[in-house]
Amino acid sequence: METIYQGRRRAIAALGTGMGGLLLGAAARPAWGAWRPDQNVEFVVPAGPGGALDQTGRAMKQFYDESHVPGGKTFLVTNKPGANGKIAFEVLLQKRADPHYLSINSHGYISSYLTGNLDILPHRDLTPIAVIQDEFVVAAVRTESPIQSAADLAERLRRDPASQRIGVATSIGNHIHIGTAKALGAAGVDVRKLVVAPFKSSAESMVALVGGHLDVVAATTPNVIALKKAGKIRVLAVSAGQRLGGQFADVPTWKEQGIDSTFSSAMGIVAAKGISEDQIQFWEDMCRRMSQSPMWEQLAETNQSRPNFMGHRDAARFYEEEYQSMREIVAKLGLLGAGK
Repeated sequence: METIYQGRRRAIAALGTGMGGLLLGAAARPAWGAWRPDQNVEFVVPAGPGGALDQTGRAMKQFYDESHVPGGKTFLVTNKPGANGKIAFEVLLQKRADPHYLSINSHGYISSYLTGNLDILPHRDLTPIAVIQDEFVVAAVRTESPIQSAADLAERLRRDPASQRIGVATSIGNHIHIGTAKALGAAGVDVRKLVVAPFKSSAESMVALVGGHLDVVAATTPNVIALKKAGKIRVLAVSAGQRLGGQFADVPTWKEQGIDSTFSSAMGIVAAKGISEDQIQFWEDMCRRMSQSPMWEQLAETNQSRPNFMGHRDAARFYEEEYQSMREIVAKLGLLGAGK
C-alpha cells in the first residue's frame, strides 16, 4: 500500500543520515540577525520525560547546540508536568519580555481551555513562534486484550461507555482525549460517559497499560513505538486520513474500520509575551532551519508525524482559526466548559 511517507523515506535514505550525528550543512553556519541569546535558554516541557513533547524539546536542544550560536549559551530542557500545562506556562508568564524561555503549543491546550481545564490560551497569552509539525493520535491495548480492532472497541463502548479504562496524557480534554472522543462519538458511543484517566506523560500511561491498570491508551504516534516494536501492545487505529508508514504501516485508520473520523494536532513553539520582533525572528529562523534539517525529517519519519512549518504570523492566525474549529468539535462532543 502506498503511504504518505514513502517518498520521504527514500529521500532520507539517500541522505544516509542518522539521528545521532546530524549537522545542518549550510544551515549550520547561518547569518545571525540583530539579536541572539545572551543568557542560557530554558525550554520548559509541559509534560514528563520520555513522551512526544519531551522529544521535541530535546530535539530542539540538539539542533541549537549543533547550530553553534555565537556566545555559546547553554540550552536547557526542563520538565514541568501538571495542571494541564499551566505549571510550565506559568514560567513563561512570569518571564514577560524575556526571550530566553520557550515552551510547546498544540491543539491540546486549545481543547483544555475550551473544556475549562486550562485558564490561558498559549497562542493568545504567550507569543507563537512557529508551528513545526502535525501529529496523529492512536488507540492501543495490551497484546493480551480481547479487543482486536477499533470497531470492536467501539461496539463494547456503545454497550457500556464505562466498561473500558482509557488513559490519556497530559490532561482530560486535551487533543488526545478530543481526537479519540471524536472518533468514538462518530461510532455512536456516548463519550460523556467514558472513564478517562489523565497521566503526566504518555510514557506513564503506557506503563499503566502494560501493567494492566488501564484497558486502552490514547496517545500520539511517538509514544507507542517502543512497546509496539516489543510486541507488548496492539495499536487499533490511527486518526490520519490515510494509513501511515513505518511502524504503523499495519495499523488501519478509523475510516478503514467504518468510523468516519480523522484528526491531527499541530505542535508549535511559544515564547513569553512581549518579546521584540528581532527576538521572534531569531527563534522563528531557528525553528525553520530545524524543520528543514535531516534530523527533523528523520525524527518525523520514525514517529510518523508530518513536518508542517508555519512562521510566527501564520502560526498565530492558524491557532486562532483552529480555536474556532476546535470549539465546534468540543461543543458537539458535549465537553465545552461553562462560559466558553
